Amino acid sequence: MRRPRGEPGSRAPRPTEGATCAGPGEPCFPSDGPLMCALEQERRFRLPPKPPPTLQPDLCGGQRLEAALSCPRLLRRPRQHLIRSLAEARPEELTPNVMVLLAQHLARHRLREPQLLEAIAHFLVVQEAQLSSKVVQKLVLPFGRLNYLPLEQQFMPCLERILAREAGVAPLATVNILMSLCQLRCLPLRALHFVFSPSFINHISGTPHALIVRRYLSLLDTAVELELPGYRGPRLPRRQQVPIFPQPLITDRARCKYSHKDIVAEGLRQLLGEEKYRQDLTVPPGYCTDFLLCVSSSGAVLPVRTQDPFLPYPPRSCAQGQAASQSTTHDPAQRVVLMLRERWHFCRDGRVLLGSRALRERHLGLLGYQLLPLPFEELESQRGLPQLKSYLRQKLQALGLRWGPEGG
Repeated sequence: MRRPRGEPGSRAPRPTEGATCAGPGEPCFPSDGPLMCALEQERRFRLPPKPPPTLQPDLCGGQRLEAALSCPRLLRRPRQHLIRSLAEARPEELTPNVMVLLAQHLARHRLREPQLLEAIAHFLVVQEAQLSSKVVQKLVLPFGRLNYLPLEQQFMPCLERILAREAGVAPLATVNILMSLCQLRCLPLRALHFVFSPSFINHISGTPHALIVRRYLSLLDTAVELELPGYRGPRLPRRQQVPIFPQPLITDRARCKYSHKDIVAEGLRQLLGEEKYRQDLTVPPGYCTDFLLCVSSSGAVLPVRTQDPFLPYPPRSCAQGQAASQSTTHDPAQRVVLMLRERWHFCRDGRVLLGSRALRERHLGLLGYQLLPLPFEELESQRGLPQLKSYLRQKLQALGLRWGPEGG
């Protein structure tokens, strides 16, 4: 006997594939049936029409530049867009906020664009009286980072006047400006006298940023020692000095998986042996080196544990240290530093080292270390460890280095 519909045990009909059910117990209709198509057409007819897309209002040059710099997808925009927006802007539209955004963008993305940098330098000179040192430090940042000294003749005199006016107001901003100028090898003597004075050092000692200021002052003191032999003003006391860059820089740690350091280390280990090089060794006054070798005067690579890997600092005592070394041995060692030059150590789309990298290499050379750069183009062209070992062998032999049984 047929069971009545809805009784326990009865089987409800399954909806066909693509059918639409309005609710429990209600009939189901195919989604492509005439009824559903008519209902969908009616729904669309009753909906209000979509408003036309709002047109972007016409922006003047300064507003267009600020909008572009504030856009999170700015990297997709060609830099010519920034140059065109800047060229179309009237002088009164270029506010400190716009120029700071531009300076930060150039520094952050390593864009060494002379036309934009010259515009920042000119703005700084023209607006000198209205700019505080806290704003100036942001405007000056890309010049040091990008290793670019502007052609604007009043650039340095302007900064010297701002430092003289604002140095006691914002200590950290003052030191940041001097750090950028240090990378450009343009340290103003009057400002150095001020930041090395006991009153300035005592003033920053109790501040929250005391450690970073002492680190910057230590670097400035090193620059004075190595690059300004005629300087006779005050210096940073030895008890206030701290290591400058005691570990690999943040960018290197952040991009370690893209670095060639591990494969170069393995190549050196197989080529020389673990006893004949040191990795990530910090040498006085606080520069972290990628790889350091000790080499005899005959070119033999020596075990690092048998040598003092550090050259004396300050270098004024270098002559005395060499005399003492020669009195105990007839074979003083030369220190060779292998410097990885990764892709992000350069300005974008160029062959100019960033200011911090150029400064480190310049100071290590002045300290007496022999530098052996390893450019990223050459490292990327090596296919596998055997080819990399051959590359490193050629590089070391070109310096006259020997190792193994015949090399010591």
